[in-house]
Amino acid sequence: MSTTMYIVYFAIILILPLYAQMKVKGTYKKFAKERTMKGQTGAEVARAILDANGLYDVRVVPTQGVLSDHYNPATKTVALSESNFYEASVAGAAVAAHEVGHAIQHKEAYSMLTLRSKLVPVANISSNASWIFVMIGIFASSSNMLLLGIVLLAAGVVFQLVTLPVEFDASKRALVQMNSLGIITNEEERPARKVLSAAALTYVAAAAVAVLELLRLILIFTGMRSDD
Repeated sequence: MSTTMYIVYFAIILILPLYAQMKVKGTYKKFAKERTMKGQTGAEVARAILDANGLYDVRVVPTQGVLSDHYNPATKTVALSESNFYEASVAGAAVAAHEVGHAIQHKEAYSMLTLRSKLVPVANISSNASWIFVMIGIFASSSNMLLLGIVLLAAGVVFQLVTLPVEFDASKRALVQMNSLGIITNEEERPARKVLSAAALTYVAAAAVAVLELLRLILIFTGMRSDD
């Protein structure tokens, strides 16, 4: 890679994730102050959508942290950060509905969610081991070791890419559910969509950085092989 390409590369991998984090935190903070007309807490929003979809066995619980909200398919639990769980806001409603979107995906055996679940153990192992082989390959000038690291890293990249449609679909389901159940008004749909779009940007940034890093290593590998 040329010096200019390296500068562009590092600018992207440093600035894009930072921008995504600032965007999601700023958008969330703004709409966390706006109370929905219906005044339902995040916990109530989640429970309403779950019950409307027959998911009576899925629990809604508070969890510590900020934007630590998630759905655990193993325990069938929607965990909402305490501010979203106890408070009523547009941001909290959107986040709660998004996590319930994952629960609905789980119930319907949404193909991309199923694929992502299968990739989790592979991604965990590859993400931990890949850089060991990459570093050995680069410092020892071993193209074979570098190739092994690239293959392992590629598994993690596939996981990041599969995550994108899963998250986008959950957000789409969230908006549909909130509108159909009257949880938000027509005026509140736009800010709710902004919250979901900002959150999705973090996944896009992570995937973009992962792809760029993979491409950089492939270029290094190609250069090594051409020098052999």
